[in-house]
Amino acid sequence: MSTATASFAARTVCRIGYGALQLERLHDRRGEAVALLRRAVELGVDHVDTAEFYGFGFANAVIREALRPGDDVLVVTKVGADPNPGGRLPLRLAQRPEQLRASVEDNLRSLGVDRLAVVNLRRLDTGPGLRPQGDQVVDLDDQLAVMTALRDEGKIGAIGLSSVTLDGLRRALPVGVVCVQNAYSLVSRGDEDMLQLCAAEGIAWVPFFPLGGAFPGLPKATSEPAVQAVADSLGVTPTQVGLAWLLHHAPNVLLIPGTASAAHLEANMAVSGIALDAAALATLDGIESRSNEVPIG
Repeated sequence: MSTATASFAARTVCRIGYGALQLERLHDRRGEAVALLRRAVELGVDHVDTAEFYGFGFANAVIREALRPGDDVLVVTKVGADPNPGGRLPLRLAQRPEQLRASVEDNLRSLGVDRLAVVNLRRLDTGPGLRPQGDQVVDLDDQLAVMTALRDEGKIGAIGLSSVTLDGLRRALPVGVVCVQNAYSLVSRGDEDMLQLCAAEGIAWVPFFPLGGAFPGLPKATSEPAVQAVADSLGVTPTQVGLAWLLHHAPNVLLIPGTASAAHLEANMAVSGIALDAAALATLDGIESRSNEVPIG
């Protein structure tokens, strides 16, 4: 298997995919959104990450319109939250087993398929963002039971985990986990042990917030002088260096950068061609890892 590809859900895919969250920025320009996704496929994207709560179903609708059976694109979706139009946040937690099942049905309908290839169970145990409260505090085993039942019923093909702890991943391994999506970047490498466990188990590591800095006060890879220096020496952007480091760091890392810009899409796809030599990697590896938890107060 070449360094440009990796194993994901018993398939071989390009290590750079596309995250569909940013499609909602084109909500009033649906034709542009469809064209952008078609361009991604032309550039080699063969796995797309989505959710029903991305743009209140808009991302899924664009994927349904843009992708064709012959494209053979692996569409990965997630459950654990639902759209919340008009709410303070654009999503609300949906962690209970019956809610997970309903979310799978919602994704099946909006994507226009009878089986979801991969579904990530979005826990909220770690990383920046919400934490469950009240009846949304659900035991992982209860969630895995319904996910396994949905797989047995043929509604989902494979199970992934998101925002999970190392202990949670270990508990889930007997179920069969094909990917983990956690917040992870050059400047926030707290999940290193989990990444290595995934590598040993043949599980794809698909980091979100791959450049850090998703919320105010969090470290950003692109702000690091060392990242900027390496970028200058290679004639590329700091963003590209931050993404390239992830590809070099471990062979099971897959990227799903999102964008609403065709130019940024092409820059992201070009990352697979960026070579970081031993000196550059040593410089980048020397950057301090900091917490990606949102500061309180």
